[in-house]
Amino acid sequence: MKIVICGAGQVGTNIAKHLASENNDVVMLDQSAERIQKISDTLDVQGITGLAAYPSALEAAGLREANMLIAVTYSDEVNMIACQIAHSIFNVPTKIARVRNQDYLLPTWGNLFSHEHIPIDVIISPEREIARAIGRRLELPGTLEALTMANGKIKILGIRCNKTTPIIHTPLHHLTSMFAKLLIVIIGIIRDNKTVLPKIDEQLLPGDEVYFVCDSKQLSDVLASFGNKEPEPRNIIVAGGGNIGLTIAEEIDHKHSATSTKVIECNNYRAGYIAQSLKNATVINGNVLDPEIMEEANISQGETFVAVSNEDEVNILSSVLAKRFGCKRTISLTNSSTYTPLAAQIGIDTLVNPSAITVSRILQHVRQGHIHQIYSIREDFGEVIEAEITETSILVGHSLKNNPLPSGITISAIVRGEKVILATSDAIICSHDRVIAFTDYRAVKKIKKFFSVGHNFF
Repeated sequence: MKIVICGAGQVGTNIAKHLASENNDVVMLDQSAERIQKISDTLDVQGITGLAAYPSALEAAGLREANMLIAVTYSDEVNMIACQIAHSIFNVPTKIARVRNQDYLLPTWGNLFSHEHIPIDVIISPEREIARAIGRRLELPGTLEALTMANGKIKILGIRCNKTTPIIHTPLHHLTSMFAKLLIVIIGIIRDNKTVLPKIDEQLLPGDEVYFVCDSKQLSDVLASFGNKEPEPRNIIVAGGGNIGLTIAEEIDHKHSATSTKVIECNNYRAGYIAQSLKNATVINGNVLDPEIMEEANISQGETFVAVSNEDEVNILSSVLAKRFGCKRTISLTNSSTYTPLAAQIGIDTLVNPSAITVSRILQHVRQGHIHQIYSIREDFGEVIEAEITETSILVGHSLKNNPLPSGITISAIVRGEKVILATSDAIICSHDRVIAFTDYRAVKKIKKFFSVGHNFF
């Protein structure tokens, strides 16, 4: 597939990295000759320097022969114009655009992005996606990841083990007998910032980040088995009143009216706007790194501190300060993966990477075929995929434990109607089953081919 990506920033570069590794024909278009040179030197993609709003630049990038346009420049307007040109001049079948300004996404303008007006097939709003991701973690305190698949029947969770986790130093094959009634499958472990694929004699150690699949109906019991019995927080402090912070506060305002929410925003005008937008939240105008502002927010009584300002360093430092002031749990937004291995050491419970979330959402629409959902878990870990088994799939008739999938790809669960069957059983795979599969990044290229339309694997 030929794909033109407009915008060679962090998101565009990461998308190009994924797609180029899967043997797609990828062309990057960006105004910065320096960024294009760097990408051309490090990735197997073609780089073109130019403005994505110019038809001549898009033509030079090969858009006339492209199957898909992904517009992720820093300008919403350039992304929209690029999609309009792709539709009107080059007849590109699929157009994906990142749109950050929330004004464009208001329900009032619901028909703005349509083939009759601005023809964008898929709109990605990073702010909304990030707010949802943080919201899921707030609902399940202590989780590093919290995903829902198969229409709510399956949960994908990530938890960091510590010295008090009940199941540490226990071989994984013993967990089945210890928790015979729980439907849980561990899909991967990150230990010392390296991926460990679980084997039957593997043990969980303090500091491990463990990712697993479970039946949503057993969520409370599964979390309890990991020693996680925390209730949803009732006292939340949000640091940063940008689009992400405001969206998080609005969600809490609407869905959890009994929760006390405080928003700290340094810009006086923005703080006033947030105060008018929220019914139940308290808005504090000041610098979150100022100890007096922390005390005014009563941070010592806070259950969860959420740092979502526009600066990584402010988010990291304010989270560390919040912990020192006595806040129980911290969630910090960071665009750089540099801080990931340091998070636990400096007292940050959960890091949220906006680039990874945006890339994951875009890749979900790029990977065509029988895939219903796809989610990337960390840049260097792997992907969880929900897909449908077709009648011609060679998996039909094989058991969950013994199937012809290549190395690096494992089926963790199947959903058949209302029934959830995890890979601890000898259940036979049937056509029309929904499968939840995990693939490490070395096998992503293989799974894309297996899930493609016309291939008889799935």
